[in-house]
Amino acid sequence: MISPLAFVDPEAKLGKDVNVHPFAYIDKNVEIGDNCEILPYASIIRGTRMGNNIKVYQGAIIGADPQDFRWKGDETFCYIGDRVIIRENVIINRGITSEGGTRIGDDSIIMAETHIGHDTDIKGRSVLGNGVKIAGDCIIEPCCVLSSASILHCGSHLGEWSMIKGGCRISGNVPPYAIMAHNPVSYYGVNAYILRGHGFTEDQIDDIAKAYRHIYQCGTSLVNALIRIENDVKQGVERDKIIDFIRKSKLSIVATHDHREYE
Repeated sequence: MISPLAFVDPEAKLGKDVNVHPFAYIDKNVEIGDNCEILPYASIIRGTRMGNNIKVYQGAIIGADPQDFRWKGDETFCYIGDRVIIRENVIINRGITSEGGTRIGDDSIIMAETHIGHDTDIKGRSVLGNGVKIAGDCIIEPCCVLSSASILHCGSHLGEWSMIKGGCRISGNVPPYAIMAHNPVSYYGVNAYILRGHGFTEDQIDDIAKAYRHIYQCGTSLVNALIRIENDVKQGVERDKIIDFIRKSKLSIVATHDHREYE
């Protein structure tokens, strides 16, 4: 159903059973999948590609022009996966070049007043609390939680199953399964409560905790910590993901002696 009080550009492509409420705005060059709902005063801007079963609440702006001086008006894109919930007054910017684009993965929940900058890639199944601010070019791996008013600076990378406590500022790389809190940011433990709720065993959680004791609680360098982890923690998926993330981050993760950008 499309309300006669909504504006839907004739060039927009809408799937089956899309419900567009009064005073919603859908721009040209927009594609919306099946069973989506666009509530009053929400705006879907050109270059947006939305999947199925998405609900966009009042006042949200999806695919807004990027806030970056490198964007020169080219056609760029914002991709929203399936079953995403976008709450009131969220702003999601498009990418700044025709390749890539901003991406929100399947089953993500984005709460009110959150802002997601250009070319950020949220892989999916993540929860962003009220008032979260994410700058451009960030990567958020699956199953992360960003509590209310947390901030990610440009280029930050969150490992899977990590949690950022409310109001925490992140500038850099957060390894998988970890909780970060405070300002300046500090290691707050393993995201054990969430992991248990999603089927991780106590042995898996203990191995994660043991790895992070070497990284954050032994006062040694990251190079030495990785050697200790390989010798002390039995090989497993979680251990290997922690090691691989740190190495791919060029030994730069937040809240360690080796990382200085967060200070």
